[in-house]
Amino acid sequence: MKVLMTGGLGFVGTQLSVRLLKMGHQVTVVGRGQGPRAYTPQDAGYVSADTTVKGAWQDEVRDQDAIINLAGASIFTRWNNKTKKLIYDSRVLTTRNVVEAMPKGKGALLCSASATGYYGFRADKELTEDDTPGSDFLAMVCTDWEQEARKAAGSGVRVVITRFGIVLGETGGALGQMVPAFKKFVGGPLGSGNQWFPWIHMEDLLNAFMFVFDNEDINGPVNFCSPNPVRNKALAKALGKVLSRPSFLTTPAFMLRLVLGEFGSVLLKGQRAVPAKLIKHGFNFRYPEIMGALEELILKRIR
Repeated sequence: MKVLMTGGLGFVGTQLSVRLLKMGHQVTVVGRGQGPRAYTPQDAGYVSADTTVKGAWQDEVRDQDAIINLAGASIFTRWNNKTKKLIYDSRVLTTRNVVEAMPKGKGALLCSASATGYYGFRADKELTEDDTPGSDFLAMVCTDWEQEARKAAGSGVRVVITRFGIVLGETGGALGQMVPAFKKFVGGPLGSGNQWFPWIHMEDLLNAFMFVFDNEDINGPVNFCSPNPVRNKALAKALGKVLSRPSFLTTPAFMLRLVLGEFGSVLLKGQRAVPAKLIKHGFNFRYPEIMGALEELILKRIR
C-alpha cells in the first residue's frame, strides 16, 4: 500500500513510519523542513512543503492508497492570538488541502488526527465517540478539523477520525516532559490532580492504526486511548513509584495559569474518554493499565 503522511516528522509520525515500512508499505512523509530529520527512516520518501498552502505537494496525495494526516503545530506553549491561529490553521487548512487532493472513486483511506479535547470538559462523565463536542478553543479546533476531514467521504474515501489521548512513548512526548521533573524530585500532580488523563501507550496507538487499516468497516471517529483513563494524581503516583521518586509536590493551579495562560487552564481539566469503538470491533490493548505501560516505557529508557 502507498501511504502518505503529513506531520510525519513528529513524535507519532516517526514511529508510525517505521512500523508501516516494516510491514512492507511504501511511505512518503511530508514536512516543512528542506529535508528529513536524522531519525526519519531512510526508506521513506520525503516531500518538503507548507501543507497549509496549496501546491505541487498535493500531486503526491492523488497517487496514494492511504493518507495519514497528523500535521498540526504544538499546543504546548503559552497561547496568544498568534499561536492560536497557528494551532488552528496548521490543522484545518492542511486537512482542507489534503481532502481537496485525494483521489476520487479510488476507495482510498484517510486517517485524520484529532484529539480527545474534542469533548471539552465534562467532569467525571465517561465519553465515547457518540458524545457531542465541547465549546472551548480546543474543542472548536477539533470540530472544524474533523469537519474538513469528513468532506472526503463525498469522494468515496473511507474517513477515520483518530481522536488521540496523551501518547506515552519512550522517545519523547508527555513522558519526555514529566520524567526529568520526577528525577529531580519536583514531580507531582497539576493543581488538584483530580482531572482525568486519557492516555495511550505508543505500541497500542501503532497497533490501533494497523487495526483500522485492516478493518474496512471502521469509519468515523475512533478514540485512540486506553480503556482505563486515570486522574492526574494517579498518573503522578504511578510515575513516582516506577521511578522510585516522591510524587507529592503539587504544581499550584495559579502558577500554571500564570506561566501558560489559557493553556494552563486546559491542563487543569481533562476528559474521561474511552475507546468504545475499538473495543466494539475487538481490538486488544497490550497496555491497558497505566502502571504496566509506565513500567515498560520507563524501564526501557533506563536500560
